[in-house]
Amino acid sequence: MGVCKISDPGAVEAFDPARFTEEKVAEIRRFVGDGKAAIATSGGVDSTVCAALAHRALGERLVCFFLDTGFMREGEVEEVKGILTSLGLPLRILSVSDRFMAALKGKSDAEAKRIAFRETFYTVLGEAAKAEGCDVLIQGTIAPDWIETAGGIKTQHNVLEQLGVDTKTSFGFRLLEPLLELYKDQVRRLAVHLGVRLDASQRQPFPGPGLMVRCIGEVTEEKMEVLRKATAVVEGELSRLDPPPKQYFAAVTEDDRREADSRMARSAVGPNGRAWYLGARVTGVKGDERAYGRMVVVEPGDQADLADLLGIVERMIHEDWGVVRVLLAVEGRGGEKGGYAVIVRAVETRDFMTVKPTPVPRAALKRIASRVMEDPRVGLVCYDITSKPPATVEFE
Repeated sequence: MGVCKISDPGAVEAFDPARFTEEKVAEIRRFVGDGKAAIATSGGVDSTVCAALAHRALGERLVCFFLDTGFMREGEVEEVKGILTSLGLPLRILSVSDRFMAALKGKSDAEAKRIAFRETFYTVLGEAAKAEGCDVLIQGTIAPDWIETAGGIKTQHNVLEQLGVDTKTSFGFRLLEPLLELYKDQVRRLAVHLGVRLDASQRQPFPGPGLMVRCIGEVTEEKMEVLRKATAVVEGELSRLDPPPKQYFAAVTEDDRREADSRMARSAVGPNGRAWYLGARVTGVKGDERAYGRMVVVEPGDQADLADLLGIVERMIHEDWGVVRVLLAVEGRGGEKGGYAVIVRAVETRDFMTVKPTPVPRAALKRIASRVMEDPRVGLVCYDITSKPPATVEFE
């Protein structure tokens, strides 16, 4: 089965989950032979579906690992445990947050953090798989993962062989990726065919590195605590929109605003508007390549609808090529910087290769900001109004 091109939506509709399952079950059995295999799942759609597929092929010869890295949302470990045990998977939960925090200590660059996470993830997993007698790792890498990595946009933690990594030499296991040809909509259809619970098959996409990629800059325990609280507020509020966005979440960075160029501010947000740079650099896409750039926070001089404000992005990025994201200021503490800035992200998409920001009602954004700023460590709440490209869905 060839790779489905994003320019051909008919190929997604033509996807046959039953035929795909039959082919991949046979492939998994051939690859593993008489041995045992391990699979790691975050509870996200891709890894859960892959685990269900592998379990259909191998039964009790599959061992399913859930790594509690310390980057999970509130209550997520128990939620994921419930999803995986409902599928009858032989589950092992590994509490390894100390190893991940140690590996990330002092690192603020997005790519350095992803690579440190990847090395720690597969080292831990390789040790656990060896202890269980598994020499094969099955994982749920899908097409957008390797496309973005091969294209130089960002290193997805679960892309190895496509970068020339010899997993047998480096981590002690052979690698199999049954979903490598699929896009997100196809994975959700496969989930239904495999009997994955609806709440799992329609679950919000959640990156393998978890909240780490939404903790912009260096990861600290305090920032993670602020982010978990903000994430619970954002997900709770935006899930009630009708319809809810395709994906929605919170991110956090230091609130270290400095005034942006006044000419740029006037041209983008009007004579009464203001604009600030944030210090952190985040991942974007320009000219089909990765670009680390600045975020600009804008405060328009009028109260235009959010849909009307989306035009600010193009003007702002045209004025300053170093900018990859434009954020709408929702609420701040008297305009004074300090503490942390929480960024709300909500997008519409079909395949996550391109996205558009959701025009969330101002009232909903104000309600979110008010609740988030009950945490005195938060000095600013913004809404990301940038499409992909030039921004990626996640911040790192």
